[in-house]
Amino acid sequence: MKKVIHIVGARPNFMKVAPIYRAIAARTPLQQILVHTGQHYDAKMSDVFFADLGLPAPDVHLGIGSGSHAQQTARMMVDLEKVFLEHQPDLVSVVGDVNSTVAAAMVTSKLVIPLAHVEAGLRSFVRHMPEEVNRVVTDRLADLLLTPSRDADANLLKEGIDPARIHLVGNVMIDSLLVAKEKADKLTTLKDLGITPRGYAVCTLHRASNVDDPRLLGGLLSAIAHVSTRLPVIFPVHPRTRKMIAEQGLGHWFESHPNLRPVDPMGYLDFVALTAQARLMLTDSGGLQEETTALGIQCLTLREETERPITVEEGTNEVVGTDPDTIRQAADRVLDGQGKKGRIPAYWDGRSGERIADLFSRFLGVENAPLRAASA
Repeated sequence: MKKVIHIVGARPNFMKVAPIYRAIAARTPLQQILVHTGQHYDAKMSDVFFADLGLPAPDVHLGIGSGSHAQQTARMMVDLEKVFLEHQPDLVSVVGDVNSTVAAAMVTSKLVIPLAHVEAGLRSFVRHMPEEVNRVVTDRLADLLLTPSRDADANLLKEGIDPARIHLVGNVMIDSLLVAKEKADKLTTLKDLGITPRGYAVCTLHRASNVDDPRLLGGLLSAIAHVSTRLPVIFPVHPRTRKMIAEQGLGHWFESHPNLRPVDPMGYLDFVALTAQARLMLTDSGGLQEETTALGIQCLTLREETERPITVEEGTNEVVGTDPDTIRQAADRVLDGQGKKGRIPAYWDGRSGERIADLFSRFLGVENAPLRAASA
């Protein structure tokens, strides 16, 4: 039986792998092995997501943990080489743009193992961003480049990628979102937090470029605090961000603004329940730009650029940068009813996982089995 290894490391990866795993299990005679590098090693950032997404426990857990980009990527490469040599996969599938992604890409290239990159072709065109380097390197090495939207296809073609390697499959993260929303709508998340639909905002911050600079982080918190004077802001705090807030003495923003409400990182279903009923999202996350577009929620991206321009061109996203005054003004416009309208891009239909499963079957020369139920 042909064998596919899926690589995950950070929680956005889990959301992208889950629909692919389920679709293969339901329709394709391929053996699947799930490898977790442990790039996100906090249980609240990792383990709970497997349960929420219906993913099985990883077959291999490397437990890499933290470190500099070089240290983390190097340790992953050493351990992944051992995994690939032991299991001899016919195809390795990577998702997104984290260090786990590029580490697996480089190892497969050296071992001459075919590589599929899910979410290929996204570009911010800012090379000092680690994620951008990971995207470009992985796309150069991948045999199958599976894109979420036509702008990603265009980026790859401009870079001279063979069109035969490019496959528009849609946004697999939206597959997970649509499945999760049915379950999330039944939860008591909002009631437990004491908030009402459309009566609150949500904030997430985790990028090193935003949270590692005390001046910049302080400015962002001041802008978010302003939003909290108009409605509650629920702020699931990433461990990295919580650490920097404590070290830089920035907790006073929460003490002086009781409607700015820090909470622990949430499981996926609880967070979908929170996001789906929000009035406004403020974030530096790439995936949340997509999810808010799919949900029709106004999103302000707290970065100077985005690798997901389709969420701006067609969706509900607005890139507002990191200047506190600009953020305050943009948030006020949304809360005053002047937010941008959007639509859901093509192929964001909840069937990307199926398209990927079929593509893997064709690539590996196997026939699909009769459709059978996959575990939810």
